[in-house]
Amino acid sequence: MVHEVRNQSSVSTFILSGFSEFPHLQAPLFLLFLSIYTVTLVGNLGIIVIIRINPKLQTPMYFFLSHLSFLDICYSSVFTPKLLEILVVEDRTISFNGCMTQFFFICMFVITEMFMLAVMAYDRFVAVCNPLLYTVAMSHKLCALLVAGTYMWGGFCSVTLTYSLVKQSYCGSNIINHFGCEYSYSAIISVSCSDSSFSQMACLAISIFSEACSLLITLASYVFIVVIVIRMPSKGGLRKAFSTCTSHLTAISIFHGILLLLYCVPHSRNSWLLVKVATALYAVMIPMLNPLIYSLRNKDVKETLRRLIKSKLHSHPV
Repeated sequence: MVHEVRNQSSVSTFILSGFSEFPHLQAPLFLLFLSIYTVTLVGNLGIIVIIRINPKLQTPMYFFLSHLSFLDICYSSVFTPKLLEILVVEDRTISFNGCMTQFFFICMFVITEMFMLAVMAYDRFVAVCNPLLYTVAMSHKLCALLVAGTYMWGGFCSVTLTYSLVKQSYCGSNIINHFGCEYSYSAIISVSCSDSSFSQMACLAISIFSEACSLLITLASYVFIVVIVIRMPSKGGLRKAFSTCTSHLTAISIFHGILLLLYCVPHSRNSWLLVKVATALYAVMIPMLNPLIYSLRNKDVKETLRRLIKSKLHSHPV
């Protein structure tokens, strides 16, 4: 299908404008994004390794967290290398197939992460409200089904949206005013010369439905958590529960806040810089922040990390 549409279109490559309007910032931005991407890979890979080697962390919460780290690595790796490339080379082109492929994976991973965060909120609800039945309620089978469901929904949405983009004709300007073929997709639609009303409606419907469902699951879970926590007689348990909620809600607020800004608020032509900055935040910054927010404040994770460092030091004496 991609090849058929490409034969009908005169545009076979796109030019990504990136941050070309700020030539003096290209080198600093490259160093900044490279540093963030390095921390993202090290942090999320470290979380996955720590969860796998520590028997204490073989729980549903950390099972979901390892998938969250995997998703952070994936969608950051789809976006960031191309962003780094166009910051240091004059050739800012991307092929039609490359653009559609990047769009497909970004869309899939972002929507999957959206629902993975909702699943983690539900997991915290079960843990706080039914601590004695937690391992029974969150069985291995249920956890696997929840994770599989998030990936399947992300894949379905991505196939639908990518197909609607591939059907468009691109015979006008081939300049995309962005640094990637990103999930909000207004950047790609803006260079289409065919009727894009159906494509835009599909994007709006899927975005609103996914946002609404994931937010409702998350908010309902935390409302019940807050009600239970307020009724707790133990102040120590109150502080611990609120600490867990604060970490989760911080990550969820940042993630959904940026997505709502990008996809549920109409942009004008003058707001492209804001769109680029917001996209950089969710595609580059959030994957780096999630390990800090979710894991590095956790006592079990920090203890495992300390043991790993000590064992490495002992095995390689200076």
